[in-house]
Amino acid sequence: MKKNFAFGKTNYVLLAIGMAVIIIGFILMSGTGSNEEMFNPDIFSVRRIKVAPVVCFLGFIFMIYGILYKKKDKA
Repeated sequence: MKKNFAFGKTNYVLLAIGMAVIIIGFILMSGTGSNEEMFNPDIFSVRRIKVAPVVCFLGFIFMIYGILYKKKDKA
């Protein structure tokens, strides 16, 4: 008896890749912050302000693609 799941193996692989890209984006965003005694100008670096959010956004787009992906039926 074959069970019909909402997602196939390909969907789960695409979702895992998307999640990994999002995690990489959040790792790129992380770093030390400023406190009351010292200002850290690294909080405004290009990596944290521009690159990391774009990487996260691409990861979310990839996750949406992984959800909407449907295997083509052989006719």
